[in-house]
Formats: sequence, C-alpha cells, structure tokens
Amino acid sequence: MTHEPVPVLEVGGTHVTAALVDLRQDAPTVTATVRTSLAHDGSAAQLLDGLAEAARSVAAGPGSVWGVAVPGPFDYAAGVAWYRDVGKFDSLYGVDVGAELAERLPDAGGFAFVNDAEAFTSGEWAFGVAKGHERVVGITLGTGIGSTFLESGKAVRVGPSVPPEGRADLVRYADAPLEETISRRALVARYEGLTGTRRDVAELAELARSGDAVAARVLDEGFAHLGRALAPWFTSFAAGIVVVGGSMSASWDLFGPSVRRGMVEAVPALEELPMAVARRPVQAPLLGAALTARDAARR
Repeated sequence: MTHEPVPVLEVGGTHVTAALVDLRQDAPTVTATVRTSLAHDGSAAQLLDGLAEAARSVAAGPGSVWGVAVPGPFDYAAGVAWYRDVGKFDSLYGVDVGAELAERLPDAGGFAFVNDAEAFTSGEWAFGVAKGHERVVGITLGTGIGSTFLESGKAVRVGPSVPPEGRADLVRYADAPLEETISRRALVARYEGLTGTRRDVAELAELARSGDAVAARVLDEGFAHLGRALAPWFTSFAAGIVVVGGSMSASWDLFGPSVRRGMVEAVPALEELPMAVARRPVQAPLLGAALTARDAARR
C-alpha cells in the first residue's frame, strides 16, 4: 500500500469529517481529523460549501484523489446525489456533487465516492474486527439502517444472496419497509405513542438502563424485529461475521441480545454466527474511503 496520506471526507446526516489517512498495512493511521456540523436541511450551496470548507482544513497534496463516504441514495460512479424524502440533504437532489466539489477544490485530482456503510465495512474488513473473514456483513445503525455485504473485500449488490442493491433499508418486513419498524424515527415514534413523551434513541437507552420498562420494551421489540428481518439474508449470504457500527452501536450491549434472539427465532442455526461491534467505529469509514480513493487513483 502507498505511504502517501490519502485525503478523505465522511459525510453523515448532521456532520462531515475530513482527515488524512496513511494506509500502511501494518499500522494505518488517521490524522488531521476535523469534524464540523452540516445542516441536513440546508441549501445545496450551504451543504457543498460546508464539504469544501472541511476539505480545505486538511493539507491534502495537489492532485490527490479524495475518498468521499456518503449515505445513499447516491449514484457513486457518477457522483450525483438523489436524496428525496429521506430526512436529509433534499436540496442536493440531482446535483453533481463531484463537479461541484471540483469547482470549489481546484487542486484536487478527483473524487471517489463510496457508500458510507460500505466504507465502514471495508475499513473493518481490512483493519478491524472483520479482518481475515471472507464474507462479512456490515450493519450501521444511526438515523436509518445501512448495510454492506462484502465478499473478499468487494461489495455484493446483486444476486439472490443479498437484499436489493445489498441494502437492508430496502428489505420489507411486516408488509412495510424495514425502517418503518426499526430506525431512529420508528423507535422514537413507538415510545411517544406509548407514553406521550418524545425521547431520542440515546435517551431511550439511558431510560432502559435506569429501569424504564416501556423504553426497554420498545428497544427490545424493535431490535428483535431487526434480527428476524435480516436473518434470512445472513443465511443466504453465508456470512462469516456481522460487524455493527453507527451511533446506536454504542448501546449494543443493551440491544445486541435482542437482535440475536430475533435472528435465532427466525433461523436457529444463526446461534453461532459471530457478531461484533466495530473495533474502529470512528475510523473505519475514513479508512474505507481511503481504500476507495487509492483504488480509483490506480485505475
């Protein structure tokens, strides 16, 4: 692997992180990390300016190819955003993000876009808890549900062994999209419907830990449904390990057993499937984005 640092951006629903990544295989490092806020409902110009400002905060070499991890829906090959009615970045619908960034960052050598869940899973496969596994499923739990099915480090997006486009959010469960049952908004709505009080997921986790039976029930039921919904895909893909990341993974000790219970209820053989929280939960998407940029620069 190259020892030249690779500049990367990792875009979340409310933030962007810029960094330089040294991809030395024996000791990959992430340096010059800068995280800034993004207004998910901002104008296209505000969002693009925010990305460019973050990028300018790190000392990327002239001509460097940037790795950019972004959530979908997004045309990663073309660099075009297709967000609509997903609760974030609607103003970027149809915008050529690659071309807009090139105008704002004229010294860049190009931009290689990758799905954020795929970047996370690739980073964990190359340098984290999934290293050495041939078939890896990465699940990111945040605002929604992200997923990647990796075979020998390459994303599998088509075929009978994976969901449509390899995306867990396109799985249907109980005759509805999975995120209607298990997502940040679904959990918040469920608790509010039972109590009349609106609490975010982090607050629900705290309440459950402190003995709130309703919060515990909402989380347990929701994540058991997640296990049931994804169990057939873990089986058909013959996953060797499932790696969990995203903001909700900080409470994996609380709801991980619920996911496992749902999985085993659906497919008893999954009792032995290894599941692990990411070893590099913050760095993994940055490492995966750097791997994407490195590969693009070599083509």
